[in-house]
Amino acid sequence: MARIRKGDKVDGWLILDKPAGLSSAGAVAAIKRLFNAAKAGHAGTLDPLATGVLPIALGEATKTVAFVQDGAKAYRFTLRWGEARDTDDTEGEVTATSDVRPTTAAIQAALPAFLGEIDQCPPVYSALKRDGKPAYARARAGETVEVVPRRVRIDAFELESQPSPDLAVFRVACGKGTYIRSLARDLAVMVGTVGHVGELRRLTVGRFTADTAISLENLASLGHSPAAFSHLQPVETALDDIPALAMTEADSLRLRQGQAVRVRRAAHEQGSEPLPVALATLHGRPVALVQIEPDADDLLVRPTRVLNLDLKGVPDVD
Repeated sequence: MARIRKGDKVDGWLILDKPAGLSSAGAVAAIKRLFNAAKAGHAGTLDPLATGVLPIALGEATKTVAFVQDGAKAYRFTLRWGEARDTDDTEGEVTATSDVRPTTAAIQAALPAFLGEIDQCPPVYSALKRDGKPAYARARAGETVEVVPRRVRIDAFELESQPSPDLAVFRVACGKGTYIRSLARDLAVMVGTVGHVGELRRLTVGRFTADTAISLENLASLGHSPAAFSHLQPVETALDDIPALAMTEADSLRLRQGQAVRVRRAAHEQGSEPLPVALATLHGRPVALVQIEPDADDLLVRPTRVLNLDLKGVPDVD
């Protein structure tokens, strides 16, 4: 027997400006409660310390989370020189100190070494799981946490300001999986001192930006009202970079029933090779995420994630 979800069918993206002190899971729970949504998730964890852009997927938008998580991200952070902490941020215990304060020239000279693809050791206190248990849970339990370097991409790393000898403010543009706390820790070591993240704010996740985000406080003040729902962005917002494949009503219905359909290669092929992934649409509305395979003179379109949204002319399929 299928489990009946509690809550309403609410579909779309809510771009939250997460406050400090709230976990990403706590933020999702708060948004789910405010919208009385049956299903919710987020795209890209933010530490409780951090503020800024946290895209929250409601309903069918949860099927598109991977496309947002894979998007580029941008951050602003404050690096506090002179103290290393076990969490690599202000919430941890001091593990080392240094009287060295780097000059502007030393900082600028070090930054290029972090650009491009680099190997990065995640913080010991991170959400990375081993045998199903997060690293931070193991660290808090006193276990020895083995940290394995991982490949990440840094697109830009700039010194924005130096409010005092103890502080420097940076902007970073990076790819998926980058830990800003690790970046701050490693930069401090490279310039001959130690340091940790004091403040951290995420500015963008893919095409979602802080300019379009709403605070939890402002959203809560709107209650369960049309004004609150006006802040939801369509499910397909996360798929703007995915090629669209226009379908007939009959083929859309088949896709929504999990069936593959054939389309003429000449009508939909872009370039010399068919695109492997696309968003099947009907009247401009999303039907399903599909894989496209060559099949003689046709293309075979297979649904991978059906999006159960209201579509004119297409009946709902359970």
